[in-house]
Parts: sequence; C-alpha cells; structure tokens
Amino acid sequence: MNIQPKRDFGSFHASNVEELLSIDEESYSPPELPFRLPTFTKYKMKETGQIAFGKLMKQTFFLLEENCCFLNHGAFGSVLKQALEVSQQWQNYSESQPLRFYDRQLLPYLVHVSRRLASYIGCAPQDLVLVNNATFATNSVLSSFPLVAEDVILTFNITYGAVKKHVQYICSKSGAINREAVIPFPLDSKEKILDILSDELSKGDVKLVILDHIPSNTPIIMPVVEMIQLCRRVNARVLIDGAHALGALNLNIADIDPDYYVSNCHKWLCSPKGVAFLYVKQELQNEVKPAVISHGFGSGFCSEFFWSGLHDYSPMLSLHTVLDFWLELGESARNYMHQCAKEGAQILTKCWSSKLAAPIEMFGSMVLVGLPEIFNSKFETIKYDAAEKIQNIVFHEYNIEVPFKSVQGHLYVRISAHIYNEPSDYLRLADAVLEISQRPKSFFVDCCSNS
Repeated sequence: MNIQPKRDFGSFHASNVEELLSIDEESYSPPELPFRLPTFTKYKMKETGQIAFGKLMKQTFFLLEENCCFLNHGAFGSVLKQALEVSQQWQNYSESQPLRFYDRQLLPYLVHVSRRLASYIGCAPQDLVLVNNATFATNSVLSSFPLVAEDVILTFNITYGAVKKHVQYICSKSGAINREAVIPFPLDSKEKILDILSDELSKGDVKLVILDHIPSNTPIIMPVVEMIQLCRRVNARVLIDGAHALGALNLNIADIDPDYYVSNCHKWLCSPKGVAFLYVKQELQNEVKPAVISHGFGSGFCSEFFWSGLHDYSPMLSLHTVLDFWLELGESARNYMHQCAKEGAQILTKCWSSKLAAPIEMFGSMVLVGLPEIFNSKFETIKYDAAEKIQNIVFHEYNIEVPFKSVQGHLYVRISAHIYNEPSDYLRLADAVLEISQRPKSFFVDCCSNS
C-alpha cells in the first residue's frame, strides 16, 4: 500500500476552513489524496450494464453473516466493506506521521469531503458540518437555542427517545415547556399529521418544532416540507432529525428548507460508524455552537465544528468511497430498496392477514407491518415486553434480526429493505412468525416471567 504524502499544506489554521469552503466550485482545487480509492464500475453486470441487487450485494459489499436474515438495517446500518477498508487506510496513513496529518493535512481533507457531501444533499458547503453522530448535532442545536421561560418546544409521541430526554433537560434548565403532540396509529393519511400540527401551532408560544423525517419506531415518511410551511406561518423554527433519511431518500436540503437538519451517514448510506452531518441555515449559524468547544471557537461556524478535539477522523474521510458507491449505483438502488420494502410488506400482510400502520405510500425503505391477530390473545396487555419477547424468539430460534414494536396497543414488526435484501427474506420471517403464533398462551406467559 502506497501512503506517501502527495502535498504538504504547511501550517494550517481553523480560520482557513471558512476560506476553503467559500471558494466557488470552478475555482476550488481539492487536495490530492494519499492513496488510490476503490472504484465500482467493475461490479456492473457486463450483459446489461446494471447491478444485480439482493444476495450478490450482500456477498460483495457487506460483512453481514451469510446465515443471518438481516432485516434491521434501520438500527445501526451495515458498513460498506470497501469504505471500512478505506477508513483503515486513513488510520494507517494518519499514524505514519501524526503531526503532518493533524497539523497540516486534516482540515483541507475534511473540507474536500464536506464539500462533496454538501453537493450530494443539495446545500452550500458553508452550511454543513461533519460531526461524529446525530446526537452530538441535536445536542449542539438544542443547547444553543435561545429559550426563555414559558417558550414551547413542540415534539411528538414519535420523536426519538434520546431527543425527548434532551428536550426535557433543556426545559428543566430554561423554564421552557415541552409540549408533545400525539399522532395516532394506525394512521390514515399525511393530512392527519398536518391537521395535528396546525392545531398545536394555533395554541401559540411555539418557538421550536422538532420533526423526525422518518421516525425510528414508526417509520413513516413525514410530510416535512408542508410541516415546515405551517411552522413558518407562526415564526416557529424547525429542527429535523433525519437520522434515517440520508441514503433512504433522495435528500435535497434546498427543497426542504429547514432551519436545522441532522442525519447519520452510517445508517442507510453505509459509512463506517462515527460520521454524521449538521446543516444550519446561514442566518442562524452565529447562534449555534458545538456541544464541545475547542480550538476552532471564534473562527466561524464550520471551523468551530470541524475540530472538536482529537478523535478518529477516518470515518469522515472514508465518505469519498461511500459517495462514489452511491453515485455509481444511482437512483436505481433507492428504487430497489423502496420496491423491496413494499413487496416485503405485501408478503407479510398476505401471509398474516394483517394491515400496515399507515398507507404503503407513506413508507420508504422501512415499513411497519401488523402481526397476526392471534397474538392479541397471547398477552394480557400489549406493551413493550410483549414485542421484545417475540423479537428474541425470532432471533434466537430462527436467526432473523428484525425489531418488533408495541405501538398504541398494537403489535408490529418494522422491516427494513436495503440493496442486499430480497423477497425470500420476508417469506422466511412470515413463516417464522406464523409458527410462533401457534404456540400456547402459557408459552408466552412463561417466557415473559423468565425475562
């Protein structure tokens, strides 16, 4: 492996980050990388020029166990094998001369990959920063938000749990109020969501609305564009938690036009763990400070976030390979994931005579599917532990990794569909659940009591 330095930038300071990010695309000259990155054109089928999705993808691009039926990509994702290898190359290179790497080369390298990601998601490079994870990003926004007593932060019952906890913490410090709106399931249409939001906003005093683009437990695609428009009418800012959106949707920040947007790269985009992004609208950037203050403080929005202390930057730098992969696959990959999820949902609802938690057009790469009605007679109450028991049986006895959910008194399974999944995966799940459903009630009572 050749890891010789290609360019020495000399002494490099945080303030230079803002200068590099502001250069227009035609004038920008990216740094030469210290080693050659993998390409993906060779993986196209020679006969058709297309890529064969399904099991071949799993074998070629992922490290997933062959025998495990993996239907839970939405949890922590699964890294692109080639991106992990590139990440390890970056680790080796950085340690070959740490001072040169961290003092002279890292920030220009980060600017380069940040500019590429900004282009991929449709925003200006000055408005996006790379961070370690979505939690760091949401913490930074919430901790910086100007709240006074009696201001209202509006969340929903489907807001991600960690975000809910931080909102509670912020409110306890500031005297602000956390008001939670309830979206009922099963859900009939997106109009119901818009009506609920409109009603909540009419109560007044809402300063910040937190929206999950695709909620984790109930993975509908929220109508965020229409919801933002409603919020603008009452001058409420909007923070979108898009942890599940990047890679699962054709994400365009300019079209959505949020005040703040957060997403992970390790989920549907398949980067190594340890990279996410935060977008902040330009006029709000002076207000938002990173959750960790370090040497970049005072040098500008991006500079303050680019260096938050010493950590492993290789996941961020490996985004070059991740982006190359998805640009090569194109929109056909996302279309395949959505179609596979739809077919999986159809297989399950037909086998189980069950229904979805919302219309199929409201789902993307994840779908929430109701379990067979017979399960309602197996438990005294349908709560979290009931779903957990079924999930553990499905994993330990059938080697199927998929989450089961208890939502407002109903049992569901949340299926994921990535480029390595195919219809046979959902048939395997359908048969396993049907077999489990035939077990006597005493089995589930004993199972719960032994937990």
